[in-house]
Parts: sequence; C-alpha cells; structure tokens
Amino acid sequence: MQFATIEHVEARPDLPVITDLEAAALARATVNLFRAWELSDLESRTLLGDMPLRTWARWKTGDIGRIDRDLRARMAILMGIHKALRYLFSEPARGYAWLRRPSTAFGGQCALDIMMRGEITDLIDLRCYLDAERGAW
Repeated sequence: MQFATIEHVEARPDLPVITDLEAAALARATVNLFRAWELSDLESRTLLGDMPLRTWARWKTGDIGRIDRDLRARMAILMGIHKALRYLFSEPARGYAWLRRPSTAFGGQCALDIMMRGEITDLIDLRCYLDAERGAW
C-alpha cells in the first residue's frame, strides 16, 4: 500500500485577523442584522454558538465584552450570508423572508432551520450554498 506525501504548510501569521475593534463593530452589526432578520433571542443566541442569555442582553444594549475566535468566525460567516442574500434579492425584505421559507434544496426545511442546528459548519454550508446560487463557483 502506498501513501501520498502530505506537503508541509507553514503557519501564516501575516494573514489578516479580526482585530478587537473590528470584532466589536462586527458584534454591533450582528445585533442590527438579527433585528432586520426578526430573530428571537433564542434564535440569535443559537446562531452565536449558544451565547448565554445575559451576554446577549448586554450585547443588545451595546455592552460588548471579549469576543473569542469562534464567535468572530461565526459573525463573519453570518455577514457573508447577509451579503449573499443582498446579492440574490434586490429587495432586502425578500431575502430576509427567504430565511424562513421552506425550500426543496433543504429537504423542505428553511435556511434558518439549517442554521439553528447550531454548528458553525451549518453556517458555512448555507454560505456556500448561497455563494453557489449567485454564481461564485
């Protein structure tokens, strides 16, 4: 049996990271996005990786604390989903409504159902689906 050789890849600390200031701005934008999407507190907290209720309540008042790497990534993916919806739907309200509309592409579930499974990979999968729909592949 032969095994393929795996190429060594160096870490890239020079690649951009989300700074603390950018993460705080992203958090404020996420709160506004969830208001536009008309998400419940439970839906919002689930999409943010099961954020504690008290933390979410503080975020809604503008009190943003420390944001870990996973949460930064989740918010960046959610903004990508928002961006893709804005490309696909000329009227923002139609895109936001699409999130709750059952789809044959998702076996009769809606996009929000997919995201509500709570895993970051579910957000990534939806983002990839939307990117493919808008012809980014």
